[in-house]
Amino acid sequence: MSVMSARRVRGTFYVLTFGNTIAASFIWGINTLFLLDAGLSNLEAFAANAFFTLGMVVFEIPTGVVADTWGRRASYLLGTLTLAATTALYWLMWLWQSPFWAWALVSVLLGLGFTFFTGAVDAWLVDALHATGYQGSLEAVFGRAQVVSGVSMLSGSVLGGLIAQLTNLGVPFLVRVGVLLVMVVVAGLLMRDLGFTPTRGAGPVTAVRTVMRASIDHGFRRPAIRWVMIATPFTAGVGIYAFYALQPYLLEVAGDSTAYALAGLAAAIFAGSSIVGGALAPVVRRAVRRRTTVLIGSVAVSSAVLMAFVVVDQLWLAIALLAAWGLTTSVAQPAQRSYLNDMIPSAQRATVLSFHSLLGSAGGIGTQPALGRTADLNGYGFSLLVGGVISACAVPFLALSRAQRDPADEATTLVVNP
Repeated sequence: MSVMSARRVRGTFYVLTFGNTIAASFIWGINTLFLLDAGLSNLEAFAANAFFTLGMVVFEIPTGVVADTWGRRASYLLGTLTLAATTALYWLMWLWQSPFWAWALVSVLLGLGFTFFTGAVDAWLVDALHATGYQGSLEAVFGRAQVVSGVSMLSGSVLGGLIAQLTNLGVPFLVRVGVLLVMVVVAGLLMRDLGFTPTRGAGPVTAVRTVMRASIDHGFRRPAIRWVMIATPFTAGVGIYAFYALQPYLLEVAGDSTAYALAGLAAAIFAGSSIVGGALAPVVRRAVRRRTTVLIGSVAVSSAVLMAFVVVDQLWLAIALLAAWGLTTSVAQPAQRSYLNDMIPSAQRATVLSFHSLLGSAGGIGTQPALGRTADLNGYGFSLLVGGVISACAVPFLALSRAQRDPADEATTLVVNP
Protein backbone atom coordinates (compact mmCIF):
# COMPACT_ATOMS: atom_id res chain seq x y z
CA MET A 1 0.00 0.00 0.00
CA SER A 2 1.09 3.58 -0.45
CA VAL A 3 2.30 5.99 2.17
CA MET A 4 -0.74 8.10 1.34
CA SER A 5 -3.01 5.22 2.42
CA ALA A 6 -1.33 5.04 5.82
CA ARG A 7 -1.61 8.83 6.07
CA ARG A 8 -5.33 8.62 5.38
CA VAL A 9 -5.72 6.04 8.15
CA ARG A 10 -3.94 8.33 10.58
CA GLY A 11 -6.01 11.30 9.40
CA THR A 12 -9.26 9.40 9.98
CA PHE A 13 -8.05 8.38 13.45
CA TYR A 14 -7.34 12.02 14.30
CA VAL A 15 -10.78 13.10 13.04
CA LEU A 16 -12.47 10.44 15.18
CA THR A 17 -10.35 11.45 18.17
CA PHE A 18 -11.24 15.10 17.73
CA GLY A 19 -14.96 14.42 17.36
CA ASN A 20 -15.16 12.02 20.32
CA THR A 21 -13.22 14.31 22.61
CA ILE A 22 -14.94 17.58 21.79
CA ALA A 23 -18.33 15.92 22.23
CA ALA A 24 -17.34 14.62 25.65
CA SER A 25 -15.47 17.74 26.76
CA PHE A 26 -18.48 20.05 26.51
CA ILE A 27 -19.56 18.60 29.86
CA TRP A 28 -16.24 17.66 31.45
CA GLY A 29 -15.72 21.05 32.99
CA ILE A 30 -19.19 21.25 34.56
CA ASN A 31 -20.28 17.62 35.05
CA THR A 32 -19.84 17.56 38.83
CA LEU A 33 -21.55 20.96 39.17
CA PHE A 34 -24.36 19.67 36.93
CA LEU A 35 -24.96 16.68 39.21
CA LEU A 36 -24.84 18.82 42.35
CA ASP A 37 -27.26 21.30 40.74
CA ALA A 38 -29.61 18.38 40.08
CA GLY A 39 -29.87 17.93 43.84
CA LEU A 40 -27.26 15.21 44.45
CA SER A 41 -24.79 15.34 47.34
CA ASN A 42 -21.03 14.85 46.81
CA LEU A 43 -21.45 11.20 47.78
CA GLU A 44 -24.36 10.74 45.34
CA ALA A 45 -22.61 12.64 42.53
CA PHE A 46 -19.49 10.49 42.69
CA ALA A 47 -21.62 7.40 43.28
CA ALA A 48 -23.39 8.23 39.99
CA ASN A 49 -19.95 8.36 38.36
CA ALA A 50 -19.22 5.01 40.00
CA PHE A 51 -22.36 3.54 38.39
CA PHE A 52 -21.00 4.86 35.09
CA THR A 53 -17.80 2.89 35.66
CA LEU A 54 -19.89 -0.10 36.79
CA GLY A 55 -21.57 0.02 33.38
CA MET A 56 -18.15 -0.02 31.75
CA VAL A 57 -17.13 -3.04 33.83
CA VAL A 58 -20.33 -4.96 33.01
CA PHE A 59 -20.30 -4.23 29.28
CA GLU A 60 -16.56 -4.01 28.44
CA ILE A 61 -16.08 -7.61 27.40
CA PRO A 62 -19.37 -8.05 25.47
CA THR A 63 -18.74 -4.85 23.51
CA GLY A 64 -15.10 -5.79 22.99
CA VAL A 65 -16.34 -9.02 21.45
CA VAL A 66 -18.63 -6.95 19.22
CA ALA A 67 -15.54 -5.18 17.86
CA ASP A 68 -13.68 -8.47 17.32
CA THR A 69 -16.65 -10.29 15.73
CA TRP A 70 -18.85 -7.66 14.06
CA GLY A 71 -16.13 -5.16 13.27
CA ARG A 72 -14.51 -2.07 14.78
CA ARG A 73 -16.60 0.32 12.65
CA ALA A 74 -19.88 -1.26 13.80
CA SER A 75 -18.75 -0.96 17.41
CA TYR A 76 -17.89 2.73 16.99
CA LEU A 77 -21.26 3.57 15.43
CA LEU A 78 -23.19 1.71 18.13
CA GLY A 79 -21.25 3.53 20.82
CA THR A 80 -21.86 6.96 19.32
CA LEU A 81 -25.61 6.41 19.03
CA THR A 82 -25.82 5.04 22.58
CA LEU A 83 -23.94 8.03 23.98
CA ALA A 84 -26.21 10.48 22.17
CA ALA A 85 -29.33 8.83 23.60
CA THR A 86 -28.03 8.58 27.18
CA THR A 87 -26.69 12.15 27.19
CA ALA A 88 -30.17 13.35 26.20
CA LEU A 89 -31.58 11.35 29.12
CA TYR A 90 -29.08 13.04 31.48
CA TRP A 91 -30.42 16.42 30.40
CA LEU A 92 -34.01 15.31 30.95
CA MET A 93 -33.23 14.00 34.43
CA TRP A 94 -31.63 17.32 35.33
CA LEU A 95 -34.81 19.09 34.22
CA TRP A 96 -36.95 16.71 36.24
CA GLN A 97 -34.67 16.76 39.34
CA SER A 98 -34.81 12.96 39.20
CA PRO A 99 -34.05 10.72 42.20
CA PHE A 100 -30.64 9.10 42.62
CA TRP A 101 -31.75 5.66 41.37
CA ALA A 102 -32.57 7.17 37.97
CA TRP A 103 -29.11 8.75 37.73
CA ALA A 104 -27.56 5.41 38.67
CA LEU A 105 -29.49 3.55 35.96
CA VAL A 106 -28.75 6.00 33.15
CA SER A 107 -25.11 6.28 34.26
CA VAL A 108 -24.78 2.52 33.73
CA LEU A 109 -26.16 2.93 30.19
CA LEU A 110 -23.80 5.85 29.60
CA GLY A 111 -20.97 3.49 30.52
CA LEU A 112 -22.30 1.04 27.92
CA GLY A 113 -21.87 3.70 25.24
CA PHE A 114 -18.22 4.28 26.07
CA THR A 115 -17.39 0.57 26.13
CA PHE A 116 -18.14 0.34 22.42
CA PHE A 117 -15.17 2.71 21.91
CA THR A 118 -12.61 1.27 24.31
CA GLY A 119 -10.34 -1.08 22.44
CA ALA A 120 -12.23 -0.79 19.17
CA VAL A 121 -10.76 2.49 17.91
CA ASP A 122 -7.17 1.67 18.88
CA ALA A 123 -7.56 -1.82 17.41
CA TRP A 124 -8.94 -0.33 14.18
CA LEU A 125 -5.98 2.02 13.94
CA VAL A 126 -3.24 -0.55 14.56
CA ASP A 127 -4.74 -3.13 12.18
CA ALA A 128 -5.21 -0.51 9.46
CA LEU A 129 -1.63 0.72 9.89
CA HIS A 130 -0.39 -2.86 9.50
CA ALA A 131 -2.49 -3.24 6.36
CA THR A 132 -1.16 -0.03 4.81
CA GLY A 133 2.50 -0.79 5.51
CA TYR A 134 3.17 1.85 8.14
CA GLN A 135 6.79 1.67 9.37
CA GLY A 136 6.84 4.44 11.98
CA SER A 137 6.39 4.31 15.75
CA LEU A 138 3.06 4.03 17.51
CA GLU A 139 4.15 6.69 20.01
CA ALA A 140 4.25 9.24 17.21
CA VAL A 141 0.66 8.42 16.16
CA PHE A 142 -0.75 8.20 19.68
CA GLY A 143 1.20 11.31 20.71
CA ARG A 144 -0.25 13.35 17.85
CA ALA A 145 -3.72 11.97 18.61
CA GLN A 146 -3.27 13.15 22.17
CA VAL A 147 -2.39 16.62 20.92
CA VAL A 148 -5.56 16.57 18.79
CA SER A 149 -7.51 15.34 21.80
CA GLY A 150 -6.03 18.09 23.96
CA VAL A 151 -6.94 20.79 21.47
CA SER A 152 -10.52 19.53 21.23
CA MET A 153 -10.73 19.13 25.01
CA LEU A 154 -9.43 22.67 25.47
CA SER A 155 -11.96 24.04 23.00
CA GLY A 156 -14.89 22.01 24.25
CA SER A 157 -14.30 22.48 27.98
CA VAL A 158 -13.88 26.26 27.71
CA LEU A 159 -16.92 26.55 25.46
CA GLY A 160 -18.91 24.23 27.74
CA GLY A 161 -18.09 26.36 30.78
CA LEU A 162 -18.89 29.60 28.99
CA ILE A 163 -22.14 28.23 27.54
CA ALA A 164 -23.18 27.10 31.02
CA GLN A 165 -22.27 30.52 32.43
CA LEU A 166 -24.30 32.35 29.76
CA THR A 167 -27.27 29.95 29.68
CA ASN A 168 -27.52 27.12 32.21
CA LEU A 169 -25.78 23.87 33.12
CA GLY A 170 -28.01 21.81 30.83
CA VAL A 171 -27.22 23.40 27.44
CA PRO A 172 -23.71 21.87 27.07
CA PHE A 173 -25.31 18.43 27.26
CA LEU A 174 -27.58 19.27 24.32
CA VAL A 175 -24.57 20.50 22.34
CA ARG A 176 -22.88 17.19 23.07
CA VAL A 177 -25.83 15.26 21.64
CA GLY A 178 -25.63 17.29 18.41
CA VAL A 179 -21.90 16.67 17.96
CA LEU A 180 -22.32 12.94 18.55
CA LEU A 181 -24.97 12.71 15.84
CA VAL A 182 -22.62 14.48 13.42
CA MET A 183 -19.89 11.91 14.29
CA VAL A 184 -22.24 9.07 13.32
CA VAL A 185 -22.31 10.48 9.80
CA VAL A 186 -18.55 11.19 9.71
CA ALA A 187 -17.59 7.69 10.87
CA GLY A 188 -20.05 6.12 8.45
CA LEU A 189 -18.31 7.87 5.57
CA LEU A 190 -14.63 7.59 6.60
CA MET A 191 -14.17 4.47 8.72
CA ARG A 192 -13.50 1.10 7.09
CA ASP A 193 -12.14 -2.10 8.68
CA LEU A 194 -8.70 -2.62 7.10
CA GLY A 195 -6.36 -5.49 7.92
CA PHE A 196 -9.07 -7.22 9.93
CA THR A 197 -11.90 -9.56 8.96
CA PRO A 198 -14.73 -9.87 11.51
CA THR A 199 -15.48 -13.45 12.60
CA ARG A 200 -19.20 -14.01 12.23
CA GLY A 201 -21.52 -17.00 12.26
CA ALA A 202 -21.16 -18.20 15.85
CA GLY A 203 -23.87 -17.46 18.39
CA PRO A 204 -23.28 -14.62 20.83
CA VAL A 205 -22.51 -16.91 23.79
CA THR A 206 -20.08 -19.00 21.76
CA ALA A 207 -18.43 -15.88 20.35
CA VAL A 208 -17.94 -14.40 23.81
CA ARG A 209 -16.52 -17.67 25.15
CA THR A 210 -14.14 -18.16 22.21
CA VAL A 211 -12.81 -14.62 22.10
CA MET A 212 -12.54 -14.42 25.91
CA ARG A 213 -10.51 -17.63 26.09
CA ALA A 214 -8.12 -16.43 23.39
CA SER A 215 -7.93 -12.98 24.97
CA ILE A 216 -6.92 -14.44 28.34
CA ASP A 217 -4.30 -16.62 26.66
CA HIS A 218 -2.82 -13.72 24.68
CA GLY A 219 -3.45 -11.04 27.29
CA PHE A 220 -3.70 -11.69 31.02
CA ARG A 221 -1.52 -14.82 30.92
CA ARG A 222 1.30 -12.83 29.35
CA PRO A 223 3.13 -11.47 32.43
CA ALA A 224 4.19 -8.13 30.92
CA ILE A 225 0.56 -7.37 30.03
CA ARG A 226 -0.86 -8.82 33.25
CA TRP A 227 1.13 -6.56 35.57
CA VAL A 228 0.14 -3.44 33.61
CA MET A 229 -3.49 -4.51 33.86
CA ILE A 230 -3.24 -5.09 37.62
CA ALA A 231 -1.67 -1.62 38.04
CA THR A 232 -4.46 0.07 36.12
CA PRO A 233 -7.25 0.02 38.78
CA PHE A 234 -5.07 2.05 41.14
CA THR A 235 -4.33 4.81 38.64
CA ALA A 236 -7.51 4.89 36.53
CA GLY A 237 -9.99 5.05 39.41
CA VAL A 238 -8.08 7.86 41.09
CA GLY A 239 -7.60 9.67 37.77
CA ILE A 240 -11.33 9.76 37.06
CA TYR A 241 -12.09 11.03 40.56
CA ALA A 242 -9.33 13.66 40.52
CA PHE A 243 -10.39 15.04 37.15
CA TYR A 244 -13.94 15.70 38.30
CA ALA A 245 -13.12 16.64 41.91
CA LEU A 246 -10.71 19.35 40.77
CA GLN A 247 -13.67 21.29 39.31
CA PRO A 248 -15.41 22.07 42.64
CA TYR A 249 -11.99 22.11 44.36
CA LEU A 250 -10.90 25.14 42.32
CA LEU A 251 -14.20 26.88 43.07
CA GLU A 252 -13.68 26.12 46.75
CA VAL A 253 -10.17 27.59 46.71
CA ALA A 254 -11.42 30.63 44.77
CA GLY A 255 -14.31 31.11 47.20
CA ASP A 256 -17.00 31.33 44.48
CA SER A 257 -19.32 28.33 44.10
CA THR A 258 -20.98 29.76 40.96
CA ALA A 259 -17.85 30.43 38.88
CA TYR A 260 -18.73 27.83 36.24
CA ALA A 261 -16.23 29.26 33.76
CA LEU A 262 -13.48 28.54 36.30
CA ALA A 263 -14.64 24.92 36.42
CA GLY A 264 -14.38 24.83 32.64
CA LEU A 265 -10.91 26.32 32.98
CA ALA A 266 -9.89 23.33 35.13
CA ALA A 267 -10.66 20.97 32.25
CA ALA A 268 -9.01 23.40 29.82
CA ILE A 269 -5.79 23.45 31.85
CA PHE A 270 -5.77 19.68 31.85
CA ALA A 271 -6.34 19.80 28.09
CA GLY A 272 -3.41 22.15 27.60
CA SER A 273 -1.24 19.82 29.66
CA SER A 274 -2.44 16.95 27.50
CA ILE A 275 -1.40 18.82 24.34
CA VAL A 276 2.08 19.41 25.71
CA GLY A 277 2.31 15.85 27.01
CA GLY A 278 1.28 14.39 23.65
CA ALA A 279 3.81 16.55 21.82
CA LEU A 280 6.55 15.55 24.26
CA ALA A 281 5.73 11.82 24.22
CA PRO A 282 7.81 10.93 21.11
CA VAL A 283 10.65 13.10 22.42
CA VAL A 284 10.58 11.40 25.80
CA ARG A 285 10.46 8.00 24.09
CA ARG A 286 13.58 8.78 22.08
CA ALA A 287 15.37 9.89 25.26
CA VAL A 288 14.26 6.89 27.36
CA ARG A 289 15.10 3.39 26.17
CA ARG A 290 12.26 1.53 27.86
CA ARG A 291 8.56 2.35 27.85
CA THR A 292 8.10 1.10 31.40
CA THR A 293 10.52 3.78 32.60
CA VAL A 294 8.06 6.39 31.34
CA LEU A 295 5.10 4.62 32.97
CA ILE A 296 6.73 4.23 36.39
CA GLY A 297 8.06 7.80 36.42
CA SER A 298 4.67 9.19 35.46
CA VAL A 299 2.79 7.37 38.23
CA ALA A 300 5.35 8.30 40.88
CA VAL A 301 5.35 12.01 40.04
CA SER A 302 1.60 12.36 39.46
CA SER A 303 0.87 10.63 42.79
CA ALA A 304 3.15 13.08 44.59
CA VAL A 305 1.40 16.01 42.91
CA LEU A 306 -2.03 14.78 44.06
CA MET A 307 -0.76 14.53 47.63
CA ALA A 308 0.46 18.14 47.47
CA PHE A 309 -3.07 19.51 46.92
CA VAL A 310 -3.82 19.00 50.62
CA VAL A 311 -1.65 21.99 51.63
CA VAL A 312 -2.81 24.41 48.90
CA ASP A 313 -4.88 27.48 49.80
CA GLN A 314 -4.10 29.79 46.86
CA LEU A 315 -5.76 29.57 43.45
CA TRP A 316 -2.61 30.14 41.38
CA LEU A 317 -0.81 27.29 43.15
CA ALA A 318 -3.78 24.97 42.71
CA ILE A 319 -3.81 25.74 38.99
CA ALA A 320 -0.05 25.10 38.76
CA LEU A 321 -0.43 21.72 40.44
CA LEU A 322 -3.34 20.86 38.16
CA ALA A 323 -1.16 21.60 35.13
CA ALA A 324 1.68 19.51 36.55
CA TRP A 325 -0.65 16.59 37.26
CA GLY A 326 -2.10 16.76 33.74
CA LEU A 327 1.34 16.85 32.14
CA THR A 328 2.80 13.94 34.08
CA THR A 329 -0.21 11.71 33.43
CA SER A 330 -0.61 12.59 29.75
CA VAL A 331 3.02 12.20 28.70
CA ALA A 332 2.86 8.49 29.59
CA GLN A 333 -0.39 7.65 27.76
CA PRO A 334 1.12 7.13 24.27
CA ALA A 335 3.83 4.90 25.76
CA GLN A 336 1.28 2.74 27.57
CA ARG A 337 -1.00 2.42 24.54
CA SER A 338 1.97 1.55 22.30
CA TYR A 339 3.37 -0.94 24.83
CA LEU A 340 0.08 -2.85 25.07
CA ASN A 341 -0.76 -2.75 21.35
CA ASP A 342 2.68 -4.08 20.42
CA MET A 343 2.11 -7.14 22.64
CA ILE A 344 -1.43 -8.10 21.57
CA PRO A 345 -2.29 -10.18 18.45
CA SER A 346 -4.70 -8.59 15.99
CA ALA A 347 -7.56 -11.09 16.41
CA GLN A 348 -7.81 -10.44 20.15
CA ARG A 349 -6.68 -6.81 20.23
CA ALA A 350 -10.03 -5.09 20.84
CA THR A 351 -11.10 -7.54 23.53
CA VAL A 352 -7.78 -7.48 25.41
CA LEU A 353 -7.77 -3.68 25.32
CA SER A 354 -11.36 -3.70 26.54
CA PHE A 355 -10.38 -6.02 29.38
CA HIS A 356 -7.61 -3.59 30.31
CA SER A 357 -10.17 -0.77 30.33
CA LEU A 358 -12.53 -2.96 32.37
CA LEU A 359 -9.96 -3.26 35.16
CA GLY A 360 -9.50 0.51 35.19
CA SER A 361 -13.24 1.00 35.44
CA ALA A 362 -13.44 -1.60 38.21
CA GLY A 363 -10.97 0.47 40.20
CA GLY A 364 -13.24 3.48 39.84
CA ILE A 365 -16.32 1.70 41.23
CA GLY A 366 -15.04 1.71 44.78
CA THR A 367 -12.57 4.59 44.55
CA GLN A 368 -14.93 7.33 43.40
CA PRO A 369 -17.66 7.08 46.05
CA ALA A 370 -15.04 6.42 48.76
CA LEU A 371 -13.07 9.52 47.81
CA GLY A 372 -16.31 11.47 47.37
CA ARG A 373 -17.29 10.57 50.92
CA THR A 374 -13.81 11.55 52.08
CA ALA A 375 -14.35 14.94 50.43
CA ASP A 376 -17.69 15.33 52.24
CA LEU A 377 -16.04 14.64 55.60
CA ASN A 378 -12.58 16.19 55.24
CA GLY A 379 -12.57 18.37 52.10
CA TYR A 380 -11.37 17.92 48.52
CA GLY A 381 -7.71 18.49 49.37
CA PHE A 382 -7.58 15.57 51.81
CA SER A 383 -9.44 13.32 49.36
CA LEU A 384 -6.81 14.09 46.70
CA LEU A 385 -4.09 13.21 49.21
CA VAL A 386 -5.72 9.82 49.77
CA GLY A 387 -6.05 9.43 45.99
CA GLY A 388 -2.32 10.04 45.56
CA VAL A 389 -1.52 7.28 48.04
CA ILE A 390 -3.82 4.85 46.21
CA SER A 391 -2.35 5.78 42.81
CA ALA A 392 1.21 5.16 44.05
CA CYS A 393 0.30 1.52 44.72
CA ALA A 394 0.56 0.92 40.95
CA VAL A 395 4.35 1.43 40.90
CA PRO A 396 5.36 -2.07 42.14
CA PHE A 397 3.17 -3.76 39.53
CA LEU A 398 4.62 -1.67 36.71
CA ALA A 399 8.07 -2.63 37.98
CA LEU A 400 7.07 -6.31 37.68
CA SER A 401 6.01 -5.71 34.07
CA ARG A 402 9.36 -4.06 33.42
CA ALA A 403 11.16 -7.07 34.89
CA GLN A 404 9.72 -9.29 32.12
CA ARG A 405 11.92 -7.50 29.56
CA ASP A 406 9.34 -7.98 26.81
CA PRO A 407 10.61 -6.85 23.37
CA ALA A 408 7.71 -4.35 23.21
CA ASP A 409 9.29 -2.47 26.12
CA GLU A 410 12.12 -1.30 23.86
CA ALA A 411 10.36 -1.31 20.46
CA THR A 412 10.65 1.87 18.39
CA THR A 413 8.61 0.82 15.35
CA LEU A 414 5.24 -0.89 14.92
CA VAL A 415 5.44 -4.57 15.97
CA VAL A 416 3.43 -6.92 13.75
CA ASN A 417 1.33 -9.41 15.76
CA PRO A 418 -0.65 -11.62 13.38
